[in-house]
Amino acid sequence: MKLFNVAVVGATGAVGNEMIETLEQRKFPVKNLKLLASERSLGVSIGYMGHDVPVDVLNEDSFKGVDIGLFSPGGSVSQKFAPLAAASGCVVIDNTSAFRMEPDIPLVVPEVNAHAIKNYKNRGIIANPNCSTIQMVVALKPLHDVARIKRIVVSTYQAVSGTGMKAITELEAQVLAIYNNTEIEHKVYPHQIAFNCLPHIDVFLENGYTKEEMKMVNETKKIMEDDSILVTATTVRVPVFYGHSESVNVEFEKEITPDQARQILSKAPGVKVVDDPKKNIYPLAIHAAGTDETFVGRIRADESVPHGLNMWIVADNIRKGAALNAVQIAEILADKYL
Repeated sequence: MKLFNVAVVGATGAVGNEMIETLEQRKFPVKNLKLLASERSLGVSIGYMGHDVPVDVLNEDSFKGVDIGLFSPGGSVSQKFAPLAAASGCVVIDNTSAFRMEPDIPLVVPEVNAHAIKNYKNRGIIANPNCSTIQMVVALKPLHDVARIKRIVVSTYQAVSGTGMKAITELEAQVLAIYNNTEIEHKVYPHQIAFNCLPHIDVFLENGYTKEEMKMVNETKKIMEDDSILVTATTVRVPVFYGHSESVNVEFEKEITPDQARQILSKAPGVKVVDDPKKNIYPLAIHAAGTDETFVGRIRADESVPHGLNMWIVADNIRKGAALNAVQIAEILADKYL
């Protein structure tokens, strides 16, 4: 088996840590692992395969001899260093939004459009989609192949871990402050997140939607390779630590019943159907946390339109929504292209 030199950029962040764990859990063929972050992380070590790997400071020379780079820093860092890494011969799998909508860079969810990975040669960069987009298209692509989707209406309920470690800490601190009747502080979000819902993820745009909502619209069309699909989204931050939940309404061109959808999804890669509401069985964020699957339930007919379905989709945003998806791309790269 060929082994590869792998770098993880943003190694000390929530997604970076999960990338390292996922590489180990899935036994990725790593020859040497290089961990990279900002100067703030100098002196930090992270465990991998029973050894403590020191974190190096990211610089222009970090990618000499590196075959695959898993990037999860800030977007501006990726914009600067991903092209430098690619120029040195490293194939970059970037988790930020910096390159997702560039036409010559593949935007990949392996269960949906793995064939697009071959286009990494264009610029040496593959984009990892937005976490909320990933879990939705994993569930919808098998249904689209059968009945063709006309329109998607999605409302998300997204965990604070999607914002990073500071948001996790802020939610913890606010909950403690409420129980201790002390002052509640908010720095990460514009309002208190504990016991609250914020219909505001990322910045607002001129059209009244947030950047997160438009990511779901535009990325879905690119990944599904169908610009005719109509998509509208409302994205909401909720006081959950791990696991994004989505209420998804889909209108199809052809008839598809809930039972047919369950049958199709039960055979779909990366999907687990959890759907027995009479027994209170449906996907929950607490059950999705720490797992690889995308869970689908509450599948029912939309009685307001012909050929419509409603469903509830849940996945761990840090795993399938980020780290796992990136490592799956790396596995296909290693197996077929490098």
